[in-house]
Amino acid sequence: MNAHIPFKLGLYKEAFPQLLAFRITTTKHNLICSCFIFHDYYVKYEEKCTDASQCNESERKALLEFKHSLQAMDFLGDDALSSWISEECCLWDGVYCSSFTGYVEMLDFGYQSLVVAGTVSPSLLKLHHLTSLNFSSNDFNGSLIPEFFGSLKNLILLDLSNANFRGPIPSLLGNLSMLETLRLGGNSRVFNVGKLEWLSHLSRLKEVDLSFTNLSNANDWSQIINHLPLLQKLNLRDCDLPSISSSSVSLTNSSTSLNTLDLSDNNLPSSAIYPWLFNVSSNLVSLDLSSNQLKGPIPDAFGNMMAIQELYLSDNLFILAENQVRGDSGLNEIGNLPDFRVLDLGYNLLNGSISKSIGQLSNLQVLRLAGNSFDGDVISEAHFSNFPNLQELDLSYTSLTLKFNTGWIPPFQLSQIKLCSCKLGPRFPDWLRTQMDFLLVLEYLDISASGISDSLPYWFWDSLHGLNFINMSFNQISGTFLNKSIAVRHLDLSSNNFSGPLPSFSSIFMESINLSKNKFTGSVSRICNITAELLELLDLSNNLFSGLVPDCFKRLWSLTALNLADNSFAGSLPSSLGFLTPLEMLSLRGNKFSGELPSSLQNCTKLKFLDLSDNELSGEVPMWIGQRLSRLVFLSLQRNQFRGRIPHRLCGLKYLQILDLSVNKISDTIPPCINNFTSMAEKVSLDRRIEHHLSDEGIFVSFTRLRYVDEALFTWKGTKQRYPQLGLLLAIDLSCNQLTGEIPKELNRLQELVALNLSRNLFTGKILQKIGHLRQLEHSTTEL
Repeated sequence: MNAHIPFKLGLYKEAFPQLLAFRITTTKHNLICSCFIFHDYYVKYEEKCTDASQCNESERKALLEFKHSLQAMDFLGDDALSSWISEECCLWDGVYCSSFTGYVEMLDFGYQSLVVAGTVSPSLLKLHHLTSLNFSSNDFNGSLIPEFFGSLKNLILLDLSNANFRGPIPSLLGNLSMLETLRLGGNSRVFNVGKLEWLSHLSRLKEVDLSFTNLSNANDWSQIINHLPLLQKLNLRDCDLPSISSSSVSLTNSSTSLNTLDLSDNNLPSSAIYPWLFNVSSNLVSLDLSSNQLKGPIPDAFGNMMAIQELYLSDNLFILAENQVRGDSGLNEIGNLPDFRVLDLGYNLLNGSISKSIGQLSNLQVLRLAGNSFDGDVISEAHFSNFPNLQELDLSYTSLTLKFNTGWIPPFQLSQIKLCSCKLGPRFPDWLRTQMDFLLVLEYLDISASGISDSLPYWFWDSLHGLNFINMSFNQISGTFLNKSIAVRHLDLSSNNFSGPLPSFSSIFMESINLSKNKFTGSVSRICNITAELLELLDLSNNLFSGLVPDCFKRLWSLTALNLADNSFAGSLPSSLGFLTPLEMLSLRGNKFSGELPSSLQNCTKLKFLDLSDNELSGEVPMWIGQRLSRLVFLSLQRNQFRGRIPHRLCGLKYLQILDLSVNKISDTIPPCINNFTSMAEKVSLDRRIEHHLSDEGIFVSFTRLRYVDEALFTWKGTKQRYPQLGLLLAIDLSCNQLTGEIPKELNRLQELVALNLSRNLFTGKILQKIGHLRQLEHSTTEL
C-alpha cells in the first residue's frame, strides 16, 4: 500500500461523510493489491494482493453467468459490475481470490449498493473454493433465498441481511457444516417453516442473525441455541418468538461462549425468559431485552452477570409505550458491576430517587434513564463525579432537576446530551461550554422544554464544531444572530424569544430548520443562500417576517415540508415552488399573499397537506388540484378571494379528510360528485397524522428518527382549533360563499362525516331530510 494513503484518510472522510468503505488499488512487486478502508468508529485496513495472471477460466465463466442473471445496477442506474470485463477476474469488484491458488474464495457485495433484478444463478456452485458470500444491504426485489446455497459446503460466512429476500428459510442451509457466521436478518418477509432443527446441524456457528424474520412457529428455538457450543453472537430481534416452555429450560446444556444476545421486540413475558436467560448468561457482555413484557422488579440475578457491559431493558410492554418494571429505580441491583459500559433503563415506570451509588459504574459510556418517573429528584455533580468515560447521557422526560455549582467542570466529554423536559433553568447551563470544546465533538444536543429563560451566551455559536443536532425548543431563550452563520444538520429553535433577521446557514448538509414561534423580523431573502440540497424541512411560521418570498426554491428540491404560515408575507406565490416535487406539506396561511395560484404548483403531486387560508389569493379554484394533487388529506383555501364554481375534478380527492373553502366568493352549485370523497363516505383506514420522518444517518451518531407533524387549523363549533391528530375529524366547510341551488342529496352518503357547515350561502329548496342519519355527524350548520 502506498505510504501516503493514511495521511489522506481525513480528506476522504471529510469529502464523503456518508461513505462506509472505499477501495484503493495499487501496484506492488508486479502484484495487484487492493485495500478496503472502513471508517465507522475506527479505521481498519484490509489488503489483498493477487497475481494478475491467476484467474481460473472455469470460475471466470461461472462469475459471468452469475452477473448476467442478476442485472445489477448502481443507484445511478449504471451497470454495477462494469469492472467484470477484464481477463483478471480476481480483480473484479467484489471478487477475492486466494493469493496462493488464485481460486475465488470470497464474493463480497456488502458495500456495492446494488439494485438487483432476476435470480441468483446456480453457477456459483462452480466456485468450489468459495468460503464467504456476502449480499448484505442490497435489494433482491423480494426474491426467494436460493435453496442451492445449501450446497456451497465450504462456506464459512453467509450474509444475506437487509437484502430484501422473502419466503421460507431453506432447511438445506443445515448442510453448511463449515458455517461460522449466518446473517439473514433484516428481511421482514423471510420466515421459518416449523422448527429450527436444521440450525442444530451447524455446530461451528459463532454468529447468528435472524432479526426481523418470522420465527413464530419455531417452538424449539431456545433448545437449538442451547446446543450450539461455539455460539458467541445471537440476534433474534423482532422475530415473534414463542415463549420458552419449562421443558426447554430443563434441557439446557448450553456452553459459556454466548457473549452478545439480542431478544428485543419479541413480546416475551418475564416468567418465560428469565429462567432460560439466567442459565446462559454467565459470559454475556451485551444483553438487549428492550420492548418485551418484563414485569415486576429488576431481578437481582442481573447483578450476577459479572461480564456484562451493555444492558438494554427499555420500553417493555410496548403496547402501553412504557414498562411495567416497578419499585425502586433498580440501579442498586447492578451497582456492583464495575465493567458496565451501557445502561439503558429508558421508558419504564422506575420511581424514587437515583442513588449516588450509580457512580460505582466508573466505566460507563452510555446512561439512558429517559421516560421514567423521578419527579422532584435532584441530580448534582456528585452523581457524575466518577464518570470519566461517559459519552451519551439521556435523561429526557424524567422531570429531573439538574443542579450543578457554577463553574463545575464535568470529568467527561459527551457526544450526545439528551435532557428534554429536565429542569435546567432559568439560567443557561454554563457547564455545557465544557462539552463544546473545538477539539472534541459534541454531536447531539437536546435541551428542549427545560425551563431556560435566559439569553443565549456569546460563546454558543462559536463552539458548534461537528454538532449535527440542536434542539432548544419550548424555552424562553432570547438572542439575535447578527454576523453568525449556523452549520448544523438538524436545528430546532422553535417556541422561544429569538429575534432579529433570519440567520445565515452555511452547511451543505443541513436537513431540517425549524425557527417557528419566535420574533424574527424582516426579509427571508437569505433562504436563497442556503446551499443544502438535502434540506427536507423548513419551518419559519409564527414570526414577524415580511416582504416578498423570493422565487429561489429550485435549489431546495429535497424539501418535503415547507411552513411559512402566520407571518406578514405579501405578493404572489413563487412559481419555483413547483420544483419541490417531493413536497408533502405546504402551509402559507395567515399572510397577505395575493394573485392566482401558480400553475407550477400542480407539479407537487405528493402533497398531502395544503393550507393557503387567510390570505388575499384570487381567481378560480384550479381544476388541477383535484387532478394532480390526488393525495391531499387536508385542503384549506378559507378566507381568500376565490371565485367561480367548485370544480368537479375536486371530487377526485378520495383521501380528503378536511375540506375548507369557507369565506370566499365561490358561486354556482355544489357538484353532486361530492360523495366521491371516499374517506368521508366509507369506513377506511385513515392517516391519523401527516408525519414527516427525517433520519440522521451520520457516521458517528446513532440513527435518530426525527418527526415533524402537520397541524390542521379548522373552525369547529365557532372556534378555531388546532388538530395535530387527523382522522378524528372528517369535515367540510363551505360557509360564507355565494353557493346557489339545492343542497345535493349525495351529501347523505358521507356517512363518516363529523362536521358540515353550509351556512351563509344562497341555497334554495329544503334541507336534506336524511342528513340526521349521518351517524358520525356531531355538528351541522345548513342555514338556507
